[in-house]
Amino acid sequence: MGKKRSGGGLTGSQQAAKFLGVSVLSGVVLAGMAIPAAGALGLAAKGTVEGFDEIPANLKTPPLSQRTTILDAEGGLIATVYSRDRQVVPLTAISPYMQKAIVAIEDSRFYEHGAVDLKGILRAVNRNAQEGGAAQGASTLTQQYVKNVFVEEAGDDETKVREAQEKSLGRKIRELKYAIQVEEELGKKKILENYLNITYFGQQAYGIESAAQRYFSKPAKDLALEESALLAGVVQSPSRYDPVNDAQEAMKRRNIVLQRMADIKDVSQAEADAAKAKPVTLKVTRPKNGCITAVKGAGFFCDYVRNSFLTDAVFGKTREERAKVWNQGGLTVRTTLDPQSQDAANESIKDHVYQEDSIATAVTMVQPGTGRVLAMGQSKPYGFGKNETQINFSVDKRMGGSNFGFQVGSTFKPFIAAAALERGMPATKVYQAPNKMDYPTPIPKCDGSQWLNLPVDGKTQTAKNETEDEIGPYALKTAMEKSINTYFVEMIGEIGLCPVTEMTQKLGVVPADGSKLPEAPSIALGSAELSPLTMANAYATFANRGVYCTPVAIESITDAHGKALAVPKSKCDRAMSTETADTINTLLRGVVDSGTGERAGLTDRDSAGKTGTTDARYNAWFVGYTPNISGAVWVGSGGAKKITMEDIVIGGKPYEKVFGGGLPGPIWKDAITGALSGREAPAFTTVSIPEPMLPSGGPRGNKPPTSPTTPNRPGKPGGDGKPGGRPGGQTAGGATGGTDPTNPFPGITIPPGMIGGGDTQ
Repeated sequence: MGKKRSGGGLTGSQQAAKFLGVSVLSGVVLAGMAIPAAGALGLAAKGTVEGFDEIPANLKTPPLSQRTTILDAEGGLIATVYSRDRQVVPLTAISPYMQKAIVAIEDSRFYEHGAVDLKGILRAVNRNAQEGGAAQGASTLTQQYVKNVFVEEAGDDETKVREAQEKSLGRKIRELKYAIQVEEELGKKKILENYLNITYFGQQAYGIESAAQRYFSKPAKDLALEESALLAGVVQSPSRYDPVNDAQEAMKRRNIVLQRMADIKDVSQAEADAAKAKPVTLKVTRPKNGCITAVKGAGFFCDYVRNSFLTDAVFGKTREERAKVWNQGGLTVRTTLDPQSQDAANESIKDHVYQEDSIATAVTMVQPGTGRVLAMGQSKPYGFGKNETQINFSVDKRMGGSNFGFQVGSTFKPFIAAAALERGMPATKVYQAPNKMDYPTPIPKCDGSQWLNLPVDGKTQTAKNETEDEIGPYALKTAMEKSINTYFVEMIGEIGLCPVTEMTQKLGVVPADGSKLPEAPSIALGSAELSPLTMANAYATFANRGVYCTPVAIESITDAHGKALAVPKSKCDRAMSTETADTINTLLRGVVDSGTGERAGLTDRDSAGKTGTTDARYNAWFVGYTPNISGAVWVGSGGAKKITMEDIVIGGKPYEKVFGGGLPGPIWKDAITGALSGREAPAFTTVSIPEPMLPSGGPRGNKPPTSPTTPNRPGKPGGDGKPGGRPGGQTAGGATGGTDPTNPFPGITIPPGMIGGGDTQ
């Protein structure tokens, strides 16, 4: 008699011998194939030995795919994502009833035979021959485990899944050989543990732990006898015996399992009968998967985390490699999302823009100096229903955003000012800035060529200020506060396009569709289509005194075994001098103190920012920051149809005209106030920017400045429809004008060129 190894199985050579013997006697390997006997017995064993020997000796068991948990910066759950909902647990964490039930119904002689159950094979052959069909199979639990390994390895490849499950002689031979190997290497308990973790229980639940949670909302270790029998019965046909959809059929199958357990003395007949008498009682936890399940309105942030993983080479050389790791799951991803900031963004959005409104808003916040994305929300929730979307308005196209992004309007102007200041232009620079002007021509570009304002249909391109009374000359401080278009067009005409291009590259300002920024003076008016995250992060550079940091959303990742994975780190580089950054901060602080962004200004801490409104009011922006947070707010249609935001109701409030300071500004103010509540309030390092006296008129025939008036406030009676606007020529400090336009500071020597003019291009 052959020597048996511990655990009741035969050695590998004995298994192989028995395998071949059965093949020769029956003419085919029938174990577990459930092939109709009439056809099966007619197959010859030709090639069986050769095929068996050619199969690789080692079964490569892929790691089991599991759910991935995404957490916020404080460890709170954001979402659970998975390709297969599975939680791998040890045998000690599985109810003994469950262990016995699955063995009883799937392979009652599991502990008595080796990889192949010869008695089972003969019984199946006899039964199938009698009934003339595939009435019974004879796969052992070990063979079923091997088959499930092949299915798991196939992943989402439908062709490979079919191959792993096909009822063919070749597949069965391979399955048997690997079953022999598995029996020798793992032993019975480990095989049972692996089987219970890999097998499918229906309702998107892979493995016993997920199944217990899905059907009974409890861990596998707590499964009762009747619950264990129910789940064991599901395995044979998860759709047929699905207790959610057919409780009666599931109960019949459960009772068969209970009786089988009694027959083999795993439980007494009395225990089995008592369990049979109980109804099928479920406590179903519905399948929840993906970013649609995210809490705190963080569905789009969750999606951004996923796309960050799939696009970063830190996680694999190719997207395919990275996708394999992500789909494998079992990861715990701790992110940079700050719960307080996210809550504040959500609350502000709900207060100002309704989900059912025809337009949408998006709010994104980042931390200066670290690039950490702190919040990301929008008024159209993540989903597939009405007034929902899967487009993340906050990010670029490659990260799940819109196809093109959104024109940013005047929020682009600080980039032009930074480029000019870096080239030595004084912060007191004055341009004539007429109400309307032709674009300067020619303007040098980076490649040595020139942009030319060539006539189209007999007309050259022109730039115009928002209102008719915005007539220069203006100095930089007032031009920034009042968002004077022609001032910044003249500035680009003087410094050229290349310095602006170089500055935006340093600030990570790239169009949302991945293209290059156009080298044309129209960018001064915000023609570029960018994303809120790009804008918030670029402005964070000003708050960080000139150092740009790439945005990051992932803080740390551990795999299923608790091993830490490498994650991308923010890369920080100086984009401009501290003097330039401090000057921009001073200029943009003026915007919220008394300029177009006055309604966004914070009262309890330093803040700065810039408004933006595009042609036809398709988009409105406010991008602002404090020394410790930067945020961008966009409002617009977001869809294929552009909506002019005039005579429109948003958030239950009527708007004659929507502009950057009138709606995005208050959204930003409320969001940032909530995000920073109870947190430190550091101050900006500012510079002194003298307000020069301006010449009363200029070479373009500008009208002289008018007498002092009280500044108009946005949305209040007497306003000019532009937030914080003032009658032409007035500065932040009052009316312009003076006795000596060449020296506005008596007793102080002003270096030549300190105060520029309209012709200094």
